[in-house]
Amino acid sequence: MRRLAWVLAAGTAAAGTPAWGSEQPGWSLLSRHYVLHSDTRTGPAQAGYRQEWAQGFIAELRSGFTPGPLGLGMDTHGFFGLKLDGGRGHAGTGLLPRDSTGRAERDYASAGAALKLRYGKSLLKAGEMRVATPVFATADKRLQPEYATGLMLDSPLSPSLQLQAGRFTAFRNQANSSGRDDFSGYGASTRGSGISLLGTRYSPPGPFSAAFYAAQLDDTWRQAYVNLNRVDDALTLDANLYRTRDQGAANSGAIDTLAYSLAARYRYGAQRLMLAYQRIEGDTPFDFVGGDSIYLANAIKYADFNGANERSWQLRYDLDMSALGVPGLSAMARYVTGRGIDGSQAPRGGD
Repeated sequence: MRRLAWVLAAGTAAAGTPAWGSEQPGWSLLSRHYVLHSDTRTGPAQAGYRQEWAQGFIAELRSGFTPGPLGLGMDTHGFFGLKLDGGRGHAGTGLLPRDSTGRAERDYASAGAALKLRYGKSLLKAGEMRVATPVFATADKRLQPEYATGLMLDSPLSPSLQLQAGRFTAFRNQANSSGRDDFSGYGASTRGSGISLLGTRYSPPGPFSAAFYAAQLDDTWRQAYVNLNRVDDALTLDANLYRTRDQGAANSGAIDTLAYSLAARYRYGAQRLMLAYQRIEGDTPFDFVGGDSIYLANAIKYADFNGANERSWQLRYDLDMSALGVPGLSAMARYVTGRGIDGSQAPRGGD
């Protein structure tokens, strides 16, 4: 049995002040070059072999705000992706869309925009945007980022307390030009529905912080999330917990899942060592939509370790090589193992 996967990615960026990803006025152009190879074949068949090579460009322009108590502005973005390699039978890594014959498209493009309103320190966006919350987060793991269309409010209730609320009903996948896609999880999907969220982050002076969020995927599930975090000079402790139950028409069947993780990270000079434990309690997997909508410690790029009744451990080592005279370079190694997956008792019609 062969199981091999590797990714080669490189990128360059140009920006007018500020840099890429900032919420301040400015522009950016990011160039991405990806080679992605995955080989999980168990015989001569090509079903487990995927390989694509592609080049992408992401442009982003953020305006300032009109003067006055209520400021109006706009954020725009555009994307162009070009196939360099990835023939029929090799496509499907998520870098490029596929045509009706299964071949990777030669190129694809997209564009979108969001209006923004600022009142005091509160910001309301309406349109297509990237989202980052523990209960719904668009991913940026391939050539094109994911986007969601809807409303998003960010408002500081105090210097220590932040409020977020949103509602999204249309989506753009990482390998598609359409802004009316569906995001799919292990059983749930945004097809024919939308997702709503409400949450707060509490960060008082001192080492402790906390967050609480709630979300609803219409006629599928309701989900609550809690985070507790403690940081000091050397030791970081982080706890995450999700509680998910089916809702309304229960389009993904009966769901009753508790998912949690505990992580401890110790820093000594330029080195960091982390130990994490993660557990899924429930007869269906911990489900989510949006590629980064899982803030559990053992959810890593190639696996989320979120199977029904799964238990997993992680040991991770990080090294900041600036201490060795190479500023800007870091190295990381980790080992994650999971066991105990058992979905045999999943309710009929579930995930």
